Amino acid sequence: MGFLSDKRILITGVASNRSIAWGVAQAMHREGATLAFTYQGEKLKGRVEDLASQCDAEFVLPLDVSSDEQIHSCFAALGEHWDGLEGIVHSIAFAPKDQLEGDYVASVTREGFAAAQDISSYSLAALAKAGRPLMQGRNGAILTMSYLGAVRAVPNYNVMGIAKASLEANVRYLAASLGPEGTRVNAVSAGPIRTLAAAGIADFRSMLKQVEERTPLRRNVTIDEVGNAGAFLCSDLASGITGDILYVDTGYHILGLG
Repeated sequence: MGFLSDKRILITGVASNRSIAWGVAQAMHREGATLAFTYQGEKLKGRVEDLASQCDAEFVLPLDVSSDEQIHSCFAALGEHWDGLEGIVHSIAFAPKDQLEGDYVASVTREGFAAAQDISSYSLAALAKAGRPLMQGRNGAILTMSYLGAVRAVPNYNVMGIAKASLEANVRYLAASLGPEGTRVNAVSAGPIRTLAAAGIADFRSMLKQVEERTPLRRNVTIDEVGNAGAFLCSDLASGITGDILYVDTGYHILGLG
């Protein structure tokens, strides 16, 4: 019996078998969680359904977090299948590609800044709000994914770094708000991983190489390692942890000068 055997958890943000959310889903499935998945758009539906079947997921639901109507519909459908919810995994981030290259001041626009905040940060609060009725009193957990760019200036990360800083503040405020109801909220700050989303960041391969050369473990982190940490944070093993940011980056965040 795994340490998540009594947990029903909604997984968002799976786009391929290289997604961080997929690493989390696999770890949670291994530990006995009952999972449901979401997909964004018909283009990803079949792919997510195939992956979800590997985790014996009970159902797959459409979800575009830029739409309040779709968020409401997703949780309404969830409530028709489950009488409660013990976890939400939020692994969603976006910024227009032209915002993720070159000088920050030169590239930033009002529209790009707003899009990054809406999809990458506000959506966490929106999911927490919609899932609140199903999670109250269940000793559940909400998990999101951050990155070192939230607290350090990382070349080309630009508006996404600002959005991740907002996301980490969001974690703390949600933890304070939902804690009295038994819901914990945490984030994993993962090292760089070659995902579909990361492909939009200019010179990402150089980032991977620098981490591999400088980090204490002299390698990059894997989605499996992030998944294991995420599964732990959503389990009762982490019952005293909330409002926190757990670094899973092979130690890169501890460095001063590389």
